[in-house]
Amino acid sequence: MKFSLVIYAAPYSTESAATALRFAKSLVLQGHELYRLFFFGDGVHNASKLTVVAQDEINLQQQWSELIEEHNIDSVICVSSALRRGVLDQTEAKRHEFGIASAHESSEVAGLGQLVDAILHSDRVVNFG
Repeated sequence: MKFSLVIYAAPYSTESAATALRFAKSLVLQGHELYRLFFFGDGVHNASKLTVVAQDEINLQQQWSELIEEHNIDSVICVSSALRRGVLDQTEAKRHEFGIASAHESSEVAGLGQLVDAILHSDRVVNFG
């Protein structure tokens, strides 16, 4: 079965982002296809690489990036949500004349068309947050 996940929750505000990560890992382990991750609203913070986490806490952002890279999952950060929250990929950082990208390289900033595409090409779309 082909799934897409929409993550609305910031990494540490609720359990939703951690639950979404565990769900994504379970899907992959069970052999399902994870068509796309779409980070939306405060969920774009899950793609930030500029977060420092205490040593005794789980670094959700790093774990998302590792999962995406290890399984070659298409990962999209909503452009309007990202710009408002300062989560920029290399392209947006250059376009807005920032010296550094704040998003993990495993995700790209794009528009809602990518979410529509995910809905059209997935058997199930699951929302978290």
